[in-house]
Amino acid sequence: MAATGFLAGFVDSIAGGGGIITVPVLLALGLPPHLALGTNKLQASFGSITSTVRYYRKKLFTLRETWPGIVFTLIGAAIGTILIQLINADLLMKAIPVFLLAVFLYTLFSPQLGATDRQVNMSKILFFPLAGILLGFYDGFFGPGTGSFWTIALVVLYGLNLKKATGTTKVMNFTSNIVSLVVFLIGGKVVFMAGLVMGSGQILGAWAGSHMVIKHSTKFIRIFFLIVVGATIAKILWSEFF
Repeated sequence: MAATGFLAGFVDSIAGGGGIITVPVLLALGLPPHLALGTNKLQASFGSITSTVRYYRKKLFTLRETWPGIVFTLIGAAIGTILIQLINADLLMKAIPVFLLAVFLYTLFSPQLGATDRQVNMSKILFFPLAGILLGFYDGFFGPGTGSFWTIALVVLYGLNLKKATGTTKVMNFTSNIVSLVVFLIGGKVVFMAGLVMGSGQILGAWAGSHMVIKHSTKFIRIFFLIVVGATIAKILWSEFF
């Protein structure tokens, strides 16, 4: 479990997608789906706070710039986490590979995407409420690919380069993780031992992954991003059809 946490933390801190590693392992340990999702939020919170602190110290995002997104992500995640405990997510599972494939293809055929900051039309007043509610809800309700969706939205709609988008993504991920975790704790759907053991690995993996982002160029992040999004698509399709 610690090794799984390390690998997930490393991947998640760079391009998101750590959940495709940890949730199957938690399910394989025999946890029912809702317990697996709740425990996953506990262990993921260790990695996301580690990455968030590292990126904040390196000035890849500022709280002054991102606080509206944090607030609306909090609201969306709370609603999504409450609903996932009441209804079935099968329909969403079928739709997500389509959205992720669109992200993958758009990034693949846009080689300069996220290389530098650029001017866009969507303002902070519009972008963060919209993205925060929708992606916060999605992360609380289901989760796989949330980091990828945040990163591509920050690059395409908000105009950040990939390095800054990765840093901003982590603070949003941390927000939705914590909110979801609180709701799952209230519902009694967290296995502490599994979450804490995985969380110890998450801290180390997130530190190593965030170091790679800080050290390398946006080209490295783009390649890693494409690999993780492609793996997420393959994993969801495999689980769905095989």
